[in-house]
Amino acid sequence: MTDADSPHDQPLPFRPSVPHRAGDEGGDPACWLDQVCDACGRIRERPGSAVCEHCGAGAADAESSDVPDRAPDPVAAPRRRDRDEEGRARSARPRDGLGRPLPYGSPGVARQPEGVPRTPAQSLTEAQRLLDDGMPFHAHEVLEDAWKAAPEAERELWRGLAQLAVGLTHAARGNAVGGTALLDRGAAAIAPYADAAPYGIEIAGLMAWARELTVRLTGSGAVPAAESAPRLRATGEETENRPTGDEA
Repeated sequence: MTDADSPHDQPLPFRPSVPHRAGDEGGDPACWLDQVCDACGRIRERPGSAVCEHCGAGAADAESSDVPDRAPDPVAAPRRRDRDEEGRARSARPRDGLGRPLPYGSPGVARQPEGVPRTPAQSLTEAQRLLDDGMPFHAHEVLEDAWKAAPEAERELWRGLAQLAVGLTHAARGNAVGGTALLDRGAAAIAPYADAAPYGIEIAGLMAWARELTVRLTGSGAVPAAESAPRLRATGEETENRPTGDEA
């Protein structure tokens, strides 16, 4: 079977019903980024909590907020959770170019639509374009869509790529701890695919890039997102659409 005849040339269907481990997703494409503790860089199991269960960050703020300035208004209705047009939980708060939430009503940068069917090659091309434009947050949304739609043999590959984009997002925000943690996790996730190099993905190059970026983050501030963006595929691989060995 040629690459042109491969079933992987067809857009992968979006599969929101596939079960994942706790903490992997929360109905929002920004889930990994929003669930990372800025202090310790670990993915939180209870992202809605004010206190990180791993390192305790936020405990002081939570204690100070235990005594309210005034009694709660019994008439005020709790704010409804934002949802998209299809009823999926998805924050409607505007975000800046690096995905940081802005106050409701503020002008923001449009997010990527969720659940767009793409071939692996299309996902990589779109993610690379966004990375080159200095938008790693948006690139992570594309890669997370690919992770949700990927066959089992490729799940960790796409998960790792999305985590690398989240790591760069944290690095561009100036969060060295969170950036380093996600870069390390992403590099570890894609490492087993180095020999197969599915879809022409430059696994070894991405792992080296992640190591170099973590070194740059030591004792430094925010890194420029566009100038620090990696190449997802080797030169000349832009049109190749080769699956992993298990899926050929």
